[in-house]
Amino acid sequence: MYYQIVSFSHKNCDQAIREKLAFSSEEEKKEMLNLLVGFEFIHEAFIVSTCNRVEIVLATRDNFSSYHSILGLMAKKSDINFYELKELALRYDDEEAVHHLFSVVSSLDSLVVGESQITGQVKEAFALSHKNGTSGRKLNRLLSYAVKCAAEVRNATNISQNPISIASVAVAQAHNILGDNMAGMTGIVLGAGEMGVLATKHLLRAGCDVIMLGRDIEKVESVAKTLGENVKADSVEKLGKYLNRYRLLFSATSSKEFVVTRSMIENESISRLWFDMAIPRDIEDMDMEKLQLFRIDDLKSISQTNHALREEQALRASDIVYRYKDEFYSWLKALSIEPVIKKMRQDVSDAIDKEMKRAIKKGFVPLEYEANMRKMAEQMFKHFLHTPTQNLRTSSTDVTNSNSIDSIKRMFDIDTENIDFKQYKNDHHTKGYTI
Repeated sequence: MYYQIVSFSHKNCDQAIREKLAFSSEEEKKEMLNLLVGFEFIHEAFIVSTCNRVEIVLATRDNFSSYHSILGLMAKKSDINFYELKELALRYDDEEAVHHLFSVVSSLDSLVVGESQITGQVKEAFALSHKNGTSGRKLNRLLSYAVKCAAEVRNATNISQNPISIASVAVAQAHNILGDNMAGMTGIVLGAGEMGVLATKHLLRAGCDVIMLGRDIEKVESVAKTLGENVKADSVEKLGKYLNRYRLLFSATSSKEFVVTRSMIENESISRLWFDMAIPRDIEDMDMEKLQLFRIDDLKSISQTNHALREEQALRASDIVYRYKDEFYSWLKALSIEPVIKKMRQDVSDAIDKEMKRAIKKGFVPLEYEANMRKMAEQMFKHFLHTPTQNLRTSSTDVTNSNSIDSIKRMFDIDTENIDFKQYKNDHHTKGYTI
């Protein structure tokens, strides 16, 4: 069994490509998952689809075939040429796949390094697939370790503090000014693009409700729906109404003209806190006593203040990810070979017991000799199995030998699918993953 991840993220795909590759609904994900596990060489799969990435996570018996199957299915879904998609895709196999998933769940691979939503998004992606019957024990083992790794990264570093994206800096600055009063407030987010979505997510984390506005109301409603029930959608034509009702505004449109103008303000008595995250600017200069306005240069300066600390913490976090990857493989080795060895020995013991009873019943062995004969038989088989057992353990550390262990299972009719693997966690301490 092998692990594989095919990744399309902000690192290798622009927003237009990611939008074509993204899954807009759970039903669309389920349809793809069913197609994937329909191939005999794919055991399990789950799909992570966010505004910044699409990750297809697999447990397979043939990574070459699974990779090309994913490209074919994704090319058909997105209407992107197969070979163009192949140039864009990042492929991670086995140890690289494990390291990549641990990095993703720990938010080291995120556009906003240290953001915490990704852990929940990956868990939800697995849960959807598990409920759909397209993922199970093999990927659950992997995800469980990834979540443990992410927890240690958060606890051992300050990487989730001092956000460095413009959107997260804006929301953090609002929280610095408003404090606990921010929870329960309503934030207006102008623009349903990537920056607007990020701002919305951070506002939700801060306990705010959000009203998202845009020119294309269908798109805004679609985006709002993916973000949860605390996000409402409306047309930008109603912007004036919201500007005179709520204090918080986060603007990130692609307009070449000012979207928020002085003429829209009817009530100057409201204390307003606005963040203009757009280039060119969305908000025109206004001389209002109760307005605090932060533009993108203000936010960048705050961001740069925190960048050095974030880089230092990311290096520490990376060390944790590597350690967890090694620990995961040590554990998987116990799962791969120790149950096989134990079952072989148990089968030998059962065979000795069966033959001893038959020999005594037939009179081949006097009853009083049973204990000595049994001990001799056990020693003979223990000696016989010693070298094969050592070779099996050594073989299991080589990722190229997974098929040989599967062959041993078939040869001796050994089934390890329903074994409680927790008992083997500390039995074997060399890397590998043939299960």
